[in-house]
Amino acid sequence: MNYKIIRYTVGWVLNFEAACMVLPLICAGIYGEREFGVFALCAAVCVVCGALLTAVKPENKAMYSKEGYVIVALSWLVISLFGSFPFVISGVIPNFINALFETVSGFTTTGASILPEVESLPRSILFWRSFTHWIGGMGVLVFLVAILPLSGGSNLYLIKAESPGPSVSKLVPKVKSTAKILYGIYILFTLLEIIFLLAGGMNLFDSLTTSFGTAGTGGLGIRNDSLASFSPYCQWVVTVFMFLFGIDFSIYYLLFVKHIFGVLRSDEFKAYIGIVVSAIALLCLSCHGYFGSFSELLRHTAFQTASLISTTGYGTTDFDMWPEFAKTILLMLMLSGACAGSTGGGIKVSRIVILCKSIVKEIKIAAMPKSTHKITMNGKTVEHETVRAINVFMMAYLAILLISLLIISIDGHSFTTNFTAVIASLNNIGPGFADVGPTKNFGFYSPLSKLILIFDMLAGRLEIFPMLVFFSPYTWRK
Repeated sequence: MNYKIIRYTVGWVLNFEAACMVLPLICAGIYGEREFGVFALCAAVCVVCGALLTAVKPENKAMYSKEGYVIVALSWLVISLFGSFPFVISGVIPNFINALFETVSGFTTTGASILPEVESLPRSILFWRSFTHWIGGMGVLVFLVAILPLSGGSNLYLIKAESPGPSVSKLVPKVKSTAKILYGIYILFTLLEIIFLLAGGMNLFDSLTTSFGTAGTGGLGIRNDSLASFSPYCQWVVTVFMFLFGIDFSIYYLLFVKHIFGVLRSDEFKAYIGIVVSAIALLCLSCHGYFGSFSELLRHTAFQTASLISTTGYGTTDFDMWPEFAKTILLMLMLSGACAGSTGGGIKVSRIVILCKSIVKEIKIAAMPKSTHKITMNGKTVEHETVRAINVFMMAYLAILLISLLIISIDGHSFTTNFTAVIASLNNIGPGFADVGPTKNFGFYSPLSKLILIFDMLAGRLEIFPMLVFFSPYTWRK
């Protein structure tokens, strides 16, 4: 284990977090809030700790798979820990576990909150809550790989451990260039959404915070009703961008280099569009009569479809009041999640497609034992190693879901509440059903349950294995 490169990288993560706190600090200065001093203090603490960890450069900057997993898990734990300080020091969330829950929910782009209402909070705190979504959306280590010579060619292990999806590949030969392309697309789409929201009459603060939540597919809103009180135009803008941020970013790169055939060949992209269109159609049929006009019906169903499949979690209506058939569809969207390589959470559409093709393959083999069949994605054969990794992921996912559900059930809440709370945390969605529905919060859970859900949020954002590797005793054996 290369402990020096782990220490050095975590130090740069803290430096990065200190730089990020400058924006809410400026926001506090603009609105004349006392939280200016809070963010100044927190940024200073991050800088000092980061400087101590990066003071001595490691001679050996190489890292392998194990170091990659440990660095990613530890970095997300550290950035969440230090990111909770503004909530605690400002007194907005004095309880540390509650503050950590809110912070982890922000960085992991989950959007689950323990706060009963948010409109009375200082603007700088609201800005920080939303900005944590944007930071965590593309990933902290992906940004550092783009700007720092951390570990030469082996820094692909960082991107693989942090990026969502069953497999990660380089868009261009150099890993650093790939990271720059990803962040370039991320920033461009964020700016475009801000411009469209401003054009719709939304003020700059609301446009920034809403776009941060959309880009990171987070969902922590700045109003108690999420986005329900915004204009239909702004809701449509957010709907479109939630859908776009749920697409694999490599699709946009292929469009940029005019590789249209590569886009049309993407099985995941086609499946994602098919799921979205089918879900909207079924929800419109199921919720007919719940809204005054077809345009209103289409707007709300399209919004909630894009919100839940992208795991953003914004809301324009209380979907917990919809028919059971509609809620079942929404639950299926929560489980599915967005595309691999997007900022969304969930199981990922590509995994579901490969699992479905695996089932079809087994049926064909059972019916025709002497025949040979291969699983293909995008016109290429899926390696057995990829299928095995997906099967292992699904078993680990199911194990974490069941164990988490068992532990939080000690609190005595309903099965629907507990089950959807775990699903919402593990899939980085935010709202669930019943007592954790879109108009409610997670504040009623015990400290133990909140810690379990914190682990679920981190495991879900990091594709489970970085957290399992980090807490495994095998990792630390010499």
